[in-house]
Amino acid sequence: MQKLGDVRRALDAGELNEPLSQLLYDDLAAARQRIAKLLDEFQKTFGVGDDATVALCSAPGRTEIGGNHTDHQHGRVLAGAVDLDFLACASPNGTNTIRFQSEGWPMVEVALDTLDPKEEEKESTAALVRGMAAQAAQKGYTVAGFDVYATSNVLPGSGLSSSAACEVLLGVIENHLFCEGKLDPVTIAQMGQKAENVYFGKPCGLMDQTASSVGGAVTIDFADPAAPVVRALKVDLDSLGYALCIIDCGADHADLTDEYAAVPREMKTVAAFFGKEVLREVEEADVLGNLPALRKAVGDRAVLRALHFLADNERVAKQADALANGDMDTFLALVNQSGHSSWEQLQDITPTGAVQEQSMAVALTVAQRALNGRGACRVHGGGFAGTIQAFVPLDILEAFRSEIEGALGAGCCHVLRIRPVGGTVLWS
Repeated sequence: MQKLGDVRRALDAGELNEPLSQLLYDDLAAARQRIAKLLDEFQKTFGVGDDATVALCSAPGRTEIGGNHTDHQHGRVLAGAVDLDFLACASPNGTNTIRFQSEGWPMVEVALDTLDPKEEEKESTAALVRGMAAQAAQKGYTVAGFDVYATSNVLPGSGLSSSAACEVLLGVIENHLFCEGKLDPVTIAQMGQKAENVYFGKPCGLMDQTASSVGGAVTIDFADPAAPVVRALKVDLDSLGYALCIIDCGADHADLTDEYAAVPREMKTVAAFFGKEVLREVEEADVLGNLPALRKAVGDRAVLRALHFLADNERVAKQADALANGDMDTFLALVNQSGHSSWEQLQDITPTGAVQEQSMAVALTVAQRALNGRGACRVHGGGFAGTIQAFVPLDILEAFRSEIEGALGAGCCHVLRIRPVGGTVLWS
């Protein structure tokens, strides 16, 4: 690790330009300014001087490209890291307490006297901080106190998984400070999932953390969650003539934990009907061949959600092959199929019983009209609120964005790129 003053001098000398470019920070002047402010705020917050030893770390948000609610059933997903991230300055503090300051939020302090989950910390950043430290300890490493000042442009509720980026960021920091860099990206992702499941209390799958931690565009096969198979893809949407847009639907999904939890729960009732634990172990023919008894046993929504999983799981492999071959016509057709399946079978577009507010359905309708038969759009991430995704031909991008923002609000349409680097130590 280097002293903070040396990091600042390296920044001013342009020595960070290359690693910043690898993270797709194209505006290097703005990126250097962001880091300079980060260093200033770290010093101000924790009262340290230029001789403090620090590390700069980054963890990206992620976009789900294919496979909606497939990961928690040991299925396949297609995902990518994006060029929005958590950026942090971190340093050991010589105590037994982790102090985590995210810009614009209250300071989180977690004493490491116990690493057991705490009920009062559920659904809080403190739960993620304690959970990640606990996972490192369970792997045989001693985690001591450290200070973190973080800034993020992965907005909470954006569908780009700010929580997973935060978990990966903490994992990268702990790996660097206490684990001798021995934790690989998939292991850090698994730690993040356990922190979110057990400590935060959200029953998520492993896709978000893996995409953030590994980086680039990847297919992930969770047939064996303990050893997911990751396939890297080279994807340059610009050269294929398309832009990736994430559109904020204008509603918060913070209070929808029960809706998200119902999806894996209902899928598992279908698996249990056949004596299986997850739907990856079930064949579509068995579901269709046992519809009368299955509907009576588990209910129609569970059956429809199972059929969505079985079809979307197969679509992922086809989408990945199409992207790898530059076959955008096939890829976009599969994206649209996934979108319709999510709306009609998975039913994660509108919260149960919602009448007055159906923000995601409205956004999808507006996006479909703006695309006018070209490109593709679908739900993005967990659904029910948050964001949708669109692949937009470059020649209509500005018209598309104008129409979307005219209907849904200025600034709601974000044009993103696939970031080739996952969770990383940027400078130390």
